[in-house]
Amino acid sequence: MIEVTKLDKTTFYVNPHQIEYIENNPDTTLIMLSGKRLVIREDYPTIFKRIVQYRKLIGAFKNET
Repeated sequence: MIEVTKLDKTTFYVNPHQIEYIENNPDTTLIMLSGKRLVIREDYPTIFKRIVQYRKLIGAFKNET
């Protein structure tokens, strides 16, 4: 799970494998596989780094660097 922050500054955790895509318009919005939209404070590069870190941590894909 990766930590993300709502616009009201509360934090929660999201399973990055459930993210279908990410929009920047101008807020960062995670669109989940379920269709739910989550507007968060973090920018795309931060979320991308957290996803890569998480995937390395769980060893999901050994060929990712």
